[in-house]
Amino acid sequence: MSNDPRRPPARAADGGQGPGSRPRRVLFVNHTAALGGGEIALFHLVTRLNSRRFEPSVLLLADGPLRERLAAAGVRVEVLPAPTGVVSARKDALGGRTLLKLGQVGATAALVCRLAAAIRRHRPDVVHTNSLKADVVGGAAAKLAGVPVAWHVRDRIADDYLPGSVVRAFRALARVVPDLVIANSEATRQTLLAGVGEGSTFARRVRVAHDGTVPPPGVPEPRRPGPPRVGLVGRIAPWKGQHVFLRAAAAVRRVVPDARFVVVGAALFGETAYEAEVRRLASELGLDGAVEFAGFRTDVPDLVAALDVLVHASVTGEPFGQVVIEGMAAAKPVVATAGGGVPEVVVDGSTGLLVPMGDPDAMSVAIARLLADPAAAAEMGRRGRLRVLDRFTVDHAARRVEEVLSILCTSRH
Repeated sequence: MSNDPRRPPARAADGGQGPGSRPRRVLFVNHTAALGGGEIALFHLVTRLNSRRFEPSVLLLADGPLRERLAAAGVRVEVLPAPTGVVSARKDALGGRTLLKLGQVGATAALVCRLAAAIRRHRPDVVHTNSLKADVVGGAAAKLAGVPVAWHVRDRIADDYLPGSVVRAFRALARVVPDLVIANSEATRQTLLAGVGEGSTFARRVRVAHDGTVPPPGVPEPRRPGPPRVGLVGRIAPWKGQHVFLRAAAAVRRVVPDARFVVVGAALFGETAYEAEVRRLASELGLDGAVEFAGFRTDVPDLVAALDVLVHASVTGEPFGQVVIEGMAAAKPVVATAGGGVPEVVVDGSTGLLVPMGDPDAMSVAIARLLADPAAAAEMGRRGRLRVLDRFTVDHAARRVEEVLSILCTSRH
């Protein structure tokens, strides 16, 4: 490199920071402090940023467990209470009017102004928004405050996953509000690019950063001897496919009579009718005594450790597939439906088996195949764990997001 004093110094590759430069300030905005999947991912991201490069703070639009966890971890966190409609509105029940106005034009405008003032007070180099609702109001506020903003999109923006009015509005906003967009999978990224394609300017502003998990330490111990156990983990909801799993379980029982099955999770958001339907289906299929409904549990890693096979049964494409990488991290072979971001995680035939969505027959064949060959299943689980350690840890996720933050920080300095 030339030492010519007339030559301007090159920008550092770490976000415009040279030796002795201060860490860049990043303000993370989230609409809720409840501990959902996106909030847990946010906690891991914030607490694993390279502290020499980035100084994080978090702005929440409601109080709750996330604030407590962040504060206990030493993260600067502020709560700016938002109208109840902003925090409680379901993303899958939003229409175009509620997405853009979040119920009341005046209240939403006031919230955006308050957020913009808070952003100016924090003086960040970049704002990162972590949810659909935070993207809309936080993105508008960041623009008003004159600060670059990155949207983190953890939902497939497609009409098989969200209402069509939300899809159209969010895609339109994504092309004009954020400076860069972080998608949690290539599948999510492609839903954002619908109608514009890879050759567009917008496509170059949408980057993929897969989410991550915290793998169990050491080499997971083999499951204790006993009847084979197959489990499904996740919220009980029609699109999560518990009904498909139970029909597959009934078919597996015909070839592996001592197999046992567990459904971990509970119904949320008024989906108790579906849970009752699923429980009736288990009885109708003759699975009484063979399937356990474990309900909501906080010891999910222990339950997964007790499985021989982890199943993912969603009938609509997942944006990513967090439970899949968690099973792989525990060295469990997985049977997963081939939709959304899951094929980016599972290498079919190597780290798990992929089956068509909504096909209990194909699912039962895959489960029975793994139960019939424990050695091959164990090897599949071992390869799956190595894949997670290589690509899907929370530290890998943090490094990928840091790349995007560095681009925005560099563009401002």
